[in-house]
Amino acid sequence: MENILKYYDKFDEWGRLDREPIEFLVNLHYIKKHLPTHGHVLDNGAGPGKYAMELAKQGFKVSLTDLSPRLVEIASEKAKEQKLFEQFKVIEAADARNLYMFEDEQFDASLMLGPLYHLQDEEGRNQAVQELFRVTKSDGVVFAAFMTRTRHLATSLTHPHLWKPNDNIHEITQFIETGIFNHSDEGRFTGAYYFNIDDIKPFMESHGFRTIDLIASSSIAGSLQSEQFGYWLSRGEDEFKAVMELIYAEAANPHILGLSSHLLYIGRRM
Repeated sequence: MENILKYYDKFDEWGRLDREPIEFLVNLHYIKKHLPTHGHVLDNGAGPGKYAMELAKQGFKVSLTDLSPRLVEIASEKAKEQKLFEQFKVIEAADARNLYMFEDEQFDASLMLGPLYHLQDEEGRNQAVQELFRVTKSDGVVFAAFMTRTRHLATSLTHPHLWKPNDNIHEITQFIETGIFNHSDEGRFTGAYYFNIDDIKPFMESHGFRTIDLIASSSIAGSLQSEQFGYWLSRGEDEFKAVMELIYAEAANPHILGLSSHLLYIGRRM
């Protein structure tokens, strides 16, 4: 866990979702679509709380946890800045594998949009999902983020010098077999575990969740840069809204799951 804390002590996670708005907008669209009309929501592994703030604005009571004390502190500051602090029940540093501060079936819905790809060992991933199940109410909706081997393989082949040690076929072959990646350049992306796409639904279902959907968070627009994004904004509000509706709809197209840097699993606790 030390390498994860070290990375996020320096990385601007709030700004990442500003720089990569499609992922945030698509995820938020589907989260809002499937959430109940009111209740208490857990944002577990929330980082600086960008999703949590939006849910608080919608009137939900929110509990926020993250492994990084620094990111939890930023989330607390953001909640105060946006005058949302009273909507938060908990803002606390916690390990997703042990949510001891929460009772069983406490939350109407739960988000876990980071821990599963930071936990490289199978036992840790199982523990995190078991805790997600435990604290979510029966019939409650859960949202979990995954990263896939397909997309990271493509990224490694396209930009090998940016994703060492995946700059040679031996390391790439090892990565495909294990899903484990540890960046060899100091200060780059923390070690991660990348799922095979076909394993995601069975993994979650084996822990007691019924699958609702699996969404490509980047949809068909993940490669858009600010210039292209700005073009569609310049076309006017109505056309931009229509483009975004297309992007939201295509996010549910199963044929593009491998193109997306993140996937959003949506399920219901049995």
